[in-house]
Amino acid sequence: MDLYDAIHRRRDVRGQFTGAPVPDDTLHRVLAAAHAAPSVGHSQPWDFVVVRDPDLRRRFHEHVHAERATFAATLDGAAAERFSRIKIDGVLESTLSVVVTYDPARGGPAVLGRHAIADTGLYSACLAVQNLWLAATAEGLGVGWVSFYREPWLADLLGIPDGVRPVAWLCLGPVTHLEAVPDLVRHGWRRDRPLAEAVHHDGWRAAEGTR
Repeated sequence: MDLYDAIHRRRDVRGQFTGAPVPDDTLHRVLAAAHAAPSVGHSQPWDFVVVRDPDLRRRFHEHVHAERATFAATLDGAAAERFSRIKIDGVLESTLSVVVTYDPARGGPAVLGRHAIADTGLYSACLAVQNLWLAATAEGLGVGWVSFYREPWLADLLGIPDGVRPVAWLCLGPVTHLEAVPDLVRHGWRRDRPLAEAVHHDGWRAAEGTR
């Protein structure tokens, strides 16, 4: 698949997982792509926890839906109605999950390039997530990033060491299809933002189309 095809076909998958197996060599290629991401000071501060155990996934799913209820309680009116229609995870339907973590101590104590912007380490872990996502898309797989969780709770569930942050729980597996339009756009939660509104030249200006 062409890189630009993968970028534009990629979707945050919730309801289209089939549960079919992911071949070991395919999973290896996807994880190798994630591991090839750029990182500040070549610190490679990520780890990848592959989660297949049904009990771990069930417990995480229950936690996610408790957090969903917490968020839903903050909404009212049209927003509450829209959110009620949105599926937020494919934890049980997907074949497996990959939890991407960030270790700020990796490559230390002096991480080249991180002294002025501490978050560059976290950005590096997010680049690994993006590489994984695009590689999975090119392999015909779907990925869903689940963010309805509390970091300490997930760290305890998976035995993640103190100081290491769980950055992303990614559901992964074959899908029936990838939606042409992102779920949150289809359900009316958010609209696409035109590129012209996001581009500025030689400093922050009112972008074209926003005046």
